[in-house]
Amino acid sequence: MASLTIRKLDDAVRDRLRLRAAQNGRSVEDEVRVILREASQQRPLVLATAVPQGSPSAADHSMPSGAPDLARVTLIIGGGIAAYKALDLIRRLKERHIHVRCVLTRAAQQFVTPLAASALSHERVYTDLFDPESEFDAGHIRLARDCELIVVAPATADIMAKMAHGHADDLATAILLAADRPILLAPAMNPLMWNNAATRRNVVQLERDGIVTIGPNAGEMAEAGEAGVGRMAEPLEIAVAADRLLRPPQPRPLAGKRVLITAGPTHEPIDPVRYIANRSSGKQGFAIAAAAQAAGADVTLISGPVDLGDPAGVRVKHVESAREMLQQVEAALPADIAIFAAAVADWRVANEGEQKLKKTSAGMPPLQLVENPDILATISKLGDHRPKLVIGFAAETEHLIDNAKAKFARKGCDWIVANDVSPATGVMGGDRNTVHLLTRKGTEISVDSWPVMTKEQVATELVARIVQNFTGTQAEQPS
Repeated sequence: MASLTIRKLDDAVRDRLRLRAAQNGRSVEDEVRVILREASQQRPLVLATAVPQGSPSAADHSMPSGAPDLARVTLIIGGGIAAYKALDLIRRLKERHIHVRCVLTRAAQQFVTPLAASALSHERVYTDLFDPESEFDAGHIRLARDCELIVVAPATADIMAKMAHGHADDLATAILLAADRPILLAPAMNPLMWNNAATRRNVVQLERDGIVTIGPNAGEMAEAGEAGVGRMAEPLEIAVAADRLLRPPQPRPLAGKRVLITAGPTHEPIDPVRYIANRSSGKQGFAIAAAAQAAGADVTLISGPVDLGDPAGVRVKHVESAREMLQQVEAALPADIAIFAAAVADWRVANEGEQKLKKTSAGMPPLQLVENPDILATISKLGDHRPKLVIGFAAETEHLIDNAKAKFARKGCDWIVANDVSPATGVMGGDRNTVHLLTRKGTEISVDSWPVMTKEQVATELVARIVQNFTGTQAEQPS
C-alpha cells in the first residue's frame, strides 16, 4: 500500500485529524485512508470538533452508535492471577448496559492479553503511558475523565500502595492520580500481603480519600496450601457494586417493612459424612434478598448450605437441615412479607447414623425416610403472626403450571413463583431463570409468564410487584 504525505494543512484541521485518529485507535495516515474511502463511497465526512468545556467529552463520539445512554467504566486490570476474572467482569458489566474501556498494566499482560480484553469489550485496549497515538492530547487524562466510574480489578498491593502515596509511573496509576471520578477497587493478594501493616495503612488512607473497595473475600489462594482473606471478589459482586455506584439511588418503597426470605438447599444427614440434598445454588433467593434490601426493607435471609457471599445489608442465618430452617424462620417472625425460595428437602432419614454406614455382606442398609416439616404451609396457615404476603416457589420438571396450581391450593400462600428446573434449562446452579407468577383473586388463579431473565432481574421484578401490592404503585426500575 502506498504511503501518504499531506502538506499545508491548517492547524485546526490537523488537530481535528489527530484527535479523530486517536479516538479510533489508528495512525493519522490510516485515518486519512479511511476518510478518503468514505469520500469515495459518497458517505458524509465527519471530523471530530473541539469539545467546549462542560460538553460531552471526546470519547462520547467514539461510543457505540445507538447506545448514547450507556454508563461508562474505565476498567484497570492489575497484574495478579485474578486478572483472568477481569475478562468475566467485562461481560458482567456489559450485561448491565455499561460501556467498558480497558487498561492493562504491564504485569496484567502476563496473565491476560490485550486482544482478549479488546474482543470482549469491543474497544481498543490501552497499555502504554507513552503511546504516541493517544498521548498527543494527554490520553491518560481522557481515560480518567471520559467515564463515570473507574474500576480496578484486580487491585494488587502494588497498585494500592502507589495510589495511597500518589505515584504515577505508568498508564494505570497516571489515570488514577488524574481521576475526578469515583473509584472502585477489588483487592486481590496473598493473605499475608493483605494483612501486612503497610497494606493496612494504605487501605485506611485510600478509604480516607473516598476510594470504595469491595472484598477481598476469604478462600483458597492460587498458591498451594494457602488460604485466608485475599481472594478477589467475584465478577458478579464487582459488577453489582459498580452498577450501584453508577446509577443514582433508587426510591426505597419498602422502608419500614420486614422481609423474611429462605434460600438454597437443605442437607438432611444420613450419617456423619453423607446427606440427602438437591442442586439448588441459592442464587435466586440471594438475589431477592439483595433486591428487597435495595428497596429499603429490613431483610432476614435464612440460607441452607451455599457457596455465595452474604448480601450486603442483609441479616443472614445459615442452617443445614429443614428442621433448623423452620426454627430460624419462626424465630424471625413477625414479618410483613415472607418469600420461601429455598429448595427444602421433602424427606429425611428417620434414624441418622451416629457413625459412617459401612458396606456389609448383608447388602445395602435400610434407610427409612420420614417427611420433613412443610415450612411454606406452616407459615401460610399461621394465625396472628402470619405475614401479610406469603410467597412460595414451585420448582418443577414437568406439567409446570398444573403442578404449581396444585401446590398453590395445598399450601395456602398468596403467590407462587413457578419455574422449570429440568436439567436442560440450566436453572439449577445457573444465572438465568424463566418464571411464572401465580396470584389469586378470590377463587381465580391468574398466571403471568415472564421472559428469560437473569436471576437479579427476576428478583428486581418480583420486588417491584411486591411494592405494587403494598402501595398500589409500581416501583421505579433501575435504568
